[in-house]
Amino acid sequence: MRISPFSFSMVYQRHSRRKLSLARLALYLGVMVLSLSLMVSNQASAAPVVRVLDVQGDIVPVVADYLDKAITRAEADGVALVVIRLTTPGGLLDTTQRIVQRILNARVPIVVYVAPAGGWAGSAGTFITLSAHVAAMAPGSRIGAATPVSMGTELPEEMKKKVTEDSAAFIRSIAQMRGKDPDQAENAVTEARSYSDSEALQRNLIDIRARDMDDLMLQLDGRKVKLVGDQEVVLNTRGYVLEPHEMNAIESLMHVISNPNIAYLLLSLASIGLIVEISNPGLIFPGVFGGICLLLAFYSLGVLNASWGGVALIMLAFGLLVADLFITSHGIITVGGVAALTLGSLMLFSGGSSPGLEVNRGLIAGVVVFITAFFVFVLGAVVRGQRRRPAVGREEMVGQRALVLTRLQPKGTVLFQGERWDAELDSGSVEAGEEVIVTGIDGLKLLVKRK
Repeated sequence: MRISPFSFSMVYQRHSRRKLSLARLALYLGVMVLSLSLMVSNQASAAPVVRVLDVQGDIVPVVADYLDKAITRAEADGVALVVIRLTTPGGLLDTTQRIVQRILNARVPIVVYVAPAGGWAGSAGTFITLSAHVAAMAPGSRIGAATPVSMGTELPEEMKKKVTEDSAAFIRSIAQMRGKDPDQAENAVTEARSYSDSEALQRNLIDIRARDMDDLMLQLDGRKVKLVGDQEVVLNTRGYVLEPHEMNAIESLMHVISNPNIAYLLLSLASIGLIVEISNPGLIFPGVFGGICLLLAFYSLGVLNASWGGVALIMLAFGLLVADLFITSHGIITVGGVAALTLGSLMLFSGGSSPGLEVNRGLIAGVVVFITAFFVFVLGAVVRGQRRRPAVGREEMVGQRALVLTRLQPKGTVLFQGERWDAELDSGSVEAGEEVIVTGIDGLKLLVKRK
């Protein structure tokens, strides 16, 4: 059968159109898949990121550094919101001022959430909570008691009044800036008032009571806040993504040791370790351990603005306790050491530089009793054992008496502990029947001297 050129051309055109239709269909499908993936990607990227910072414990410089870096990074990343989950008994006033200043000048909305339930924003925490764009508390939490105090010694009345007035003005200005009740905020300073979460909400000290993070995000959605420069931002927390930003290992360590009780323990352990090493050279471990504890203690004491007069008294106490091991004082030096240790411990965080920070009195009592017992019984027994005459061996023979059997001039024989020994006198001569003192041993011969 013969196929004409025209028929072949028709078949070829149909086949080409079929291939073109399949290519268009594949192209359409590819475009649809790409569009769907872009839509999903855009929806995922559109989910608001909420950066969560956790602060638990005393407000010390490492906390200010951590918050400063975290807020700066949040500003650069363009996150929707930063939540500072807070519970603290208080801390250093100058560190609190640094944190408040950073929050007030933040270019990202900051929420301070006193949580979990039962949390406390005491003293410094009150200033930090009120400085946030939105202040929130969990049920069962409390806020207040922000009066500056000096532990260990009482501040002079004029100085106490000056510090209190300055703190009252500081918290009033924060409250006014954030639209809170300045009088109620001032009462937390001047009258050491504390408020429950519901009382704080009623008295316009906080904005929200939230059971948990989900409840907090629900109440924050659509709320308007003003950033630095009167820039108004509407919070969007729908479909939010929580992104924790925790302290790194070094910051966590520095925060743990920046605690008055830990600093006090480190100083005590450092002193014990170094003194044990000095008393028993070559043990190595007590010296290394004591040196590390001492360096950490000095860092912590410096950060907490400790009273160096208190540190000096504690060092004097250890010196007196050691001296009593070598000097017969019938306990007088020990009493002086215990008194210096107690006074130094109480003075360690006095002077008003560290309001709200103190060493637990029970811990002081426990440390004083332990250290006194350690020096009197443990280290004292070691030193007495080192000074005691050996009970066996050749060393035990030195200083003992021997009876002369034959005239020593300078050599002869003596009776020592029921045995005959050759002996040599150091100088002169001794007649038989007299006693001599053993001064040493040379092989099987006793070295003696006249009694």
